[in-house]
Amino acid sequence: MPSIKAVNNQTSRFYVNPYMWFVIFFIFFAFLYMLRSVLMPFVAGILLAYLLDPLTTKLQKCKISRTWATILVCCLMILILLPAIFLFLGMVENQVTLLIQATPKYMAILVEKLRPMLQHLTERFPGLVNGNLEQVIKGNIGNGIKFAGTLLKGILANGFAVINLLSLILITPIVTFYMLRDWDPFVKKVEELLPQKSKKGIMESLKEINVIIAGFIRGQLSVCLILGLYYSIGLKLVGLELGLLVGFIAGIISFIPYVGSITGFVLGVILAFAQFGDVTHVMYVVAVFLSGQFIEGNFLTPKLVGENVGLHPVWVMFALLAGGVLLGFLGLMLAVPVAAIIGVLVRNMIKRYKQSSLYLE
Repeated sequence: MPSIKAVNNQTSRFYVNPYMWFVIFFIFFAFLYMLRSVLMPFVAGILLAYLLDPLTTKLQKCKISRTWATILVCCLMILILLPAIFLFLGMVENQVTLLIQATPKYMAILVEKLRPMLQHLTERFPGLVNGNLEQVIKGNIGNGIKFAGTLLKGILANGFAVINLLSLILITPIVTFYMLRDWDPFVKKVEELLPQKSKKGIMESLKEINVIIAGFIRGQLSVCLILGLYYSIGLKLVGLELGLLVGFIAGIISFIPYVGSITGFVLGVILAFAQFGDVTHVMYVVAVFLSGQFIEGNFLTPKLVGENVGLHPVWVMFALLAGGVLLGFLGLMLAVPVAAIIGVLVRNMIKRYKQSSLYLE
């Protein structure tokens, strides 16, 4: 039986591992930053393979080889995604076109409703923009909305060139197929490279990271899809002309906690007031978003994401924003996995610290 001192020595060696991993991550991030312009299709392919691995594994249990299971899953994704993408792009383009066309009408209604307040401001502050406050607001806000709509429409038409659409279309499916087919051998080879003395602790940390990433990404994607459909259908039933666009924006931004619902709520209220000019339809929009938040908080998130994923909403928001600033769209894809890894490492360091003599003394 090993002595207590020997056990402590072996344990102390594992204490150093979190610091070693931070050094490895720093080198890894520097590598990502230098090659960020070419890594997009490879990271997208690996993430897709990670998301599709459970389905492929289930097909394997039905006495199907891994290769054929991978082919079936990839074909299924293509049959589902391609029509969905074309329908989605067509819908968004129509909504953006409607936004650009409806902007003058909405601005006229808004200014008419706000005219008493604008007149009061002009009378109280006669020197404010030479008393021409109404024209300034109409011109600036109207031009801003038109510019945003035109920019969004241009992004839909040409913006994917910025993230190298050709490489995404050609390389990502290939990377996804081979990574999905060879996922288990790849994981096994990585496991074989782990240091034997720390292997158990590292595997426990990796399992914890996997649970967090799987629970958050797979679950949150489902939540975003369901919320986007719910908001879009609800706002369209209310009669909001741009309900599909607002619902889509609210759903997809829901990946960032609270931001999606708040953004959709503000846009929906403003557009409802501009379109209908009454409080009744505004309250309908408020009811759609309040009910959506109730469904998300009480049913969708607890069921699909789980309450113990270990990622605080503030930490997720910071990770997504930091990843987007540093690496663009590539950073957004890597933000949550990296946040999960850092969170596990920090928790392990705190746990080890509380077991150390430095803390106990």
